[in-house]
Amino acid sequence: MKAEVRVTTRFGAAAAAFVLLGVFGVSANLDQTIPTADAAESASRAPKSRQSNETLAAFARGEDPFQWMEEVDGEKPLAWVEAQNARSLKELESDPRFKTLFDAGLEIVNDRARIPTGSLDKGWVYNFWQDAEHVRGLWRRARLQSYLTDEPQWETLLDVDNLATTEGKNWVWRGANCLEPEGRYCMVNLSDGGKDAVTVREYDREAGVFVDKGFVMPEAKSSLAWIDKDHLLVGTDWGDGQVTTSGYASTLRIWKRGTALNAAQQVAAIGKDETGLWAGDLEDTDGARVPIAVARNTFFTTTYSVISADGSATKLPLPPKSSPVGLYQGWLALTLEQDWPETGFKQGDLVATPFAALRAGDVSKTELILRPGARDSIEGAAITKAGIVITRSVNVRSRAAIATRSADGAWTMRDVALPETGSIGVFGAGPQEGQIFASFQDYLTPSSVYLVDVASGELRKIKSLQPKFNADGLVVEQHEATSRDGTKVPYFLVRRADMPFDSTTPTLLYAYGGFQISQTPGYSALNGKMWLEQGGAYVVANIRGGGEFGPAWHQAGLKQNRQRIYDDFIAVGEDLIARKVTAPKHLGIMGGSNGGLLMGVMLTQRPDLWNAVVVQVPLLDMIRYHKLLAGASWIDEYGNPDIPAERAFLEQISPYQNLEGGKAYPTPFFVTSTKDDRVHPGHARKMAAKMEALGLPFYYYENTDGGHAAAANLKETARRRALETVYLMQRLGLK
Repeated sequence: MKAEVRVTTRFGAAAAAFVLLGVFGVSANLDQTIPTADAAESASRAPKSRQSNETLAAFARGEDPFQWMEEVDGEKPLAWVEAQNARSLKELESDPRFKTLFDAGLEIVNDRARIPTGSLDKGWVYNFWQDAEHVRGLWRRARLQSYLTDEPQWETLLDVDNLATTEGKNWVWRGANCLEPEGRYCMVNLSDGGKDAVTVREYDREAGVFVDKGFVMPEAKSSLAWIDKDHLLVGTDWGDGQVTTSGYASTLRIWKRGTALNAAQQVAAIGKDETGLWAGDLEDTDGARVPIAVARNTFFTTTYSVISADGSATKLPLPPKSSPVGLYQGWLALTLEQDWPETGFKQGDLVATPFAALRAGDVSKTELILRPGARDSIEGAAITKAGIVITRSVNVRSRAAIATRSADGAWTMRDVALPETGSIGVFGAGPQEGQIFASFQDYLTPSSVYLVDVASGELRKIKSLQPKFNADGLVVEQHEATSRDGTKVPYFLVRRADMPFDSTTPTLLYAYGGFQISQTPGYSALNGKMWLEQGGAYVVANIRGGGEFGPAWHQAGLKQNRQRIYDDFIAVGEDLIARKVTAPKHLGIMGGSNGGLLMGVMLTQRPDLWNAVVVQVPLLDMIRYHKLLAGASWIDEYGNPDIPAERAFLEQISPYQNLEGGKAYPTPFFVTSTKDDRVHPGHARKMAAKMEALGLPFYYYENTDGGHAAAANLKETARRRALETVYLMQRLGLK
């Protein structure tokens, strides 16, 4: 999976909830003896603890005997992690396929024949690049005309590897926010080992140095927006308790150059029980910028306020569930996640309203740009000076169009002639650019990048990848399963055309199912090389909770309705078995983050349906999740354990609480990271520790770096994916 940002305003990436994990590893043809699933299960079985009965008794009393695992860097938990890592790594890495998979993975992730995607800015293309020589990466740029050639001439702006070595730090790049229109001075975000929390330092990208006595923000989950060269709008942990229970800023302040950070003038505040407060800005097509305070009152409800030069805040009368896209010729474009009764527009619509009138409290002049159909949704939009480039999903396949507003006030749409079998993304342009990049990929077609002239709609393919696996004889099909309540749930099946429908094909089923994040067709060289080339089938389920069919598809599975999401996933698994694509002994499942919760629920609710479960950076203790790291921010999605009615449902689904002794489960593989400061590693630790106490088999790997992506660099990515691949091969019988 990939990270997804639904709006193009600079409201701060910190406002996103989850970073999604990519589809797993790589493969190679091997003739060595392959361990059987039974042998693997025997090897992975942890010694049964004498405390098994005591453990079950503690849970029966409503206690948590493994709460000590929540001490992230505690000596006792880390000793347990070290022992589990050693046990699991010894078993998985001793498989004769591991080294070949790892080497192949390194070759793929370090392959320089990748498309260097980037952003356009006044004739330059800015890009962040990692390879075998630059593991942490280079921030660099090339002139657009050079970028369009096969061998662009890159200018290095910042070498993160050199910086980390020089400063003795484990720096991971987290982007930069530059002062427009010149773009010379940038606030660079650096993470220690991949955490969400970052250190922010002012950088002069023309001189190639950090600014002497420039702005510096200590490590925190921060956001900022430039007001002018000497003033920043900042949200951070001010060190005096002014953060929310979710761990995000609860106040915004204007920070003047040369003064102490804590002396900054407060301009906005929210309550501690709200999600967080972020700094952002809106930039119009004429270059005018407006600082914005973005208050997440709950995870899915937001208040937007304009911050004036004197520090006063003016609330914009927008629906709480709406997502601004940006300013286009004085009009604010936004998508609606709820009906807007004052204007008559509906959930799912893309609309525009005059920004000057909006600031004055008038929404009567709001206009419709696009209304999706029943099986459609708005995926995203990007503002350029020549039009708004819109991507939408039509039955989980992308389309692109350009919207413009004529002098007589009519909005018109022109299609962009991109392929219609997969996923389209638009990126890389600011509101003062007349061109934009568009990408296309599907399950069997590697990514291509096009340069689109927005005024004319003309496009040219400028970059494309060569295939990284042999797709000959592979087909992609879209099917539907019927969920328990009768809802039709689409899913993609990638398989060999000559696959026998005899229930013997090793099959991997993947889904996410949350936070209105869609799973659209994408090309994975790792998945193709390791799994599809070897004869495995791969399935992506578009279950409720995602955004494939708009906000309603997501909202159907919120809180106490979440069992619908799990029923959808079960229905897809059962449909694969009914079609005789596979059988439970050959069916594996994988998911990360919110998808890791899905995996935990599937492990405990339907252990009979799968033989492998990869549980990546998961939520698993749904009774205490809101007390761990950013967990409180997700109450809108899952429910509040402190509210009796919502707790009662969470108790029914929580994997940690519902794991039972004396019950047969498939052997799962838990993957997490010590430095994940979004989803607490305690979730995976406690679940595995309970399995250990109950004498149940499992694999466990906790990377000590990597943040929520569970990998801080390319080498670790290859290693993690190779481990997951070996596990899946062993469990599902892929030769």
